[in-house]
Amino acid sequence: MIYMAVPLKIGYLPTLYHTSFVLRASGRMDDLGIKATWKLFPNGPEMVEAFSREELDLGYLGLPPAMIGINRGLRIKCVAGGHVEGTVLIGDRSCQVKEMASHALAQFKDRIIGTPRRGSIHDVVLREFARDCGLADSIEIKNFDWADFILDALMDGEIDGACGTPALAVLARRQGSKIILPPDKIWPFNPSYGIIAGERLILESPLTLENFLVLHEDACNLLRERPQIAASRVHNDIKIIDEDFAREVLAVSPKYCASLPDEYIDSSLAFVPALRVMGYIDRDLEKEDVFWTDAIKRVHPHEHHYSLIRQ
Repeated sequence: MIYMAVPLKIGYLPTLYHTSFVLRASGRMDDLGIKATWKLFPNGPEMVEAFSREELDLGYLGLPPAMIGINRGLRIKCVAGGHVEGTVLIGDRSCQVKEMASHALAQFKDRIIGTPRRGSIHDVVLREFARDCGLADSIEIKNFDWADFILDALMDGEIDGACGTPALAVLARRQGSKIILPPDKIWPFNPSYGIIAGERLILESPLTLENFLVLHEDACNLLRERPQIAASRVHNDIKIIDEDFAREVLAVSPKYCASLPDEYIDSSLAFVPALRVMGYIDRDLEKEDVFWTDAIKRVHPHEHHYSLIRQ
């Protein structure tokens, strides 16, 4: 079948376990007639600003920044999942690994934790985590625009811990820091990112969107089932990333799937009261405000794969 080339402007983040890096290196989008233009963003809030300027059709984005944009009137929806439990708590050499969430976080009383920009998913998860543990007034949270700055600050002793992606955790671990709490203990089933689409793409190019989601689901399966091949694809896309590092990152929280099950949606909507308390949004958001599930239900009609852990 010959496809007419359809342009698609896609925003992505420097997050190795997103399918963006697998798809960029695969060439399969061209096979389906999708002429993709990719733009890298340092964090989710900056991508939301690009959506507001109508510079993007699709984006790999955490749900809190997307919700903040929707609250402001941005016409975007989450049309697919991608990964859950991608926020990791990291401690310096003085910290100990803990199984209980409150005990892990209590080690940072009167200390500083670095995390990405305010309004990012990691920032929101950390602030709500601290509030739930009764430590919001005892821990200083310092925000950074780039994850590289968080690692530098941790190594220099400027901060005592970090809350961010598995990639940040692996880099910090290689420098002597450690993951002090399993990712599923911070906020179970929290959606680390979803595929966000502009309303124009949903309404005017539904077939293009579905074709993209087919590739996205295939790439999620590759990340989960064949991480060595996925790591090689990541290396092919970013030569400075070696395969061993990529494989370590993919293994930190191997919960990859494109579907939008109730667990994903419910966990996402649990961000709403937290975002209101933090002053990021000023109204309640319902499922229909945030999600459009028609396309992914056609692409992924069966049970989700997030809970299937690789052996």
